[in-house]
Amino acid sequence: MKSLWNWFLFLILVFIWGTGWLVLKIGVTYVDPLNFTSHRFIVAALALTPLLIFYRKRIPGDWRSMFGLFLLGIFFALGMILTLTGLASEKVGVSAILTYTQPLFVVCMAAPFLKEKASANRLAGISIGFFGVAILSVKDFSMISFTYSTFLLIVGAFFWAVTVVFYKKFLSHIDPIVTNVFQFGWGSALLAILILGSGNFYFHPSTTYLVVILYTSLVAFGLAGIIWIYLLREEEATILSTSSLIIPVIAFFFGWLFFEEIIELKSLIGSLLILLGVYLVNKKINGLNNRIRYKPN
Repeated sequence: MKSLWNWFLFLILVFIWGTGWLVLKIGVTYVDPLNFTSHRFIVAALALTPLLIFYRKRIPGDWRSMFGLFLLGIFFALGMILTLTGLASEKVGVSAILTYTQPLFVVCMAAPFLKEKASANRLAGISIGFFGVAILSVKDFSMISFTYSTFLLIVGAFFWAVTVVFYKKFLSHIDPIVTNVFQFGWGSALLAILILGSGNFYFHPSTTYLVVILYTSLVAFGLAGIIWIYLLREEEATILSTSSLIIPVIAFFFGWLFFEEIIELKSLIGSLLILLGVYLVNKKINGLNNRIRYKPN
């Protein structure tokens, strides 16, 4: 990360999204993933839209930017539906791990599309981090079975990576708050069409579910989403995405604490490797800070 402020924001993001996996798991026990995703997007869009009154001068006026925001919202909504559908049938920790294969896709796309250079330090950090992810995924000395839920979670991770690279490539000139509002607005439109097409709209009338919706939409989507987009604009996509590998470690802990998911020795080893990988990826960029003055997009 390029500054202590960015590190502070990143730690807030890690805590929100790390604990968010627990809350998401609770949510999909009340309603199906499509309804749950729709409720989250709609509440986030309604809550954030008033901000456009204060940020109206930062709303892009060209059709290319608006179309880009439309595509960003569609990609994000599709990825979230796939992720929650996979989560409904998987453990919290495993789901988080599979979703955070996202940096692997980002690394693959960052070089050709974003022209981000892969230094030796960064490659080593990425390799070690993903080795840690692989260890966390091992069960009885064999990789986790490739189930339908596994497939959905990996495809969801791919769509997330697409939104990362797409924003960095085409939309990083747009204010993070404006971007967040529009992506939820367009995402809500797509989800409304899907819900109407299925004829299966349902909202669970319980206090617990209401709290889940408010947390996952206003905090995990609203606040954390703005932080993520801000950091994505300020940092290299590879750096930010690989650093986010810390989040599955947090999710593993909360899965153990609240869902009694077993944490074995391999889980601790994998987590330490992930932390080491994150350190190595960020060590290179921190070393460059004293020699290169960063120019924002």
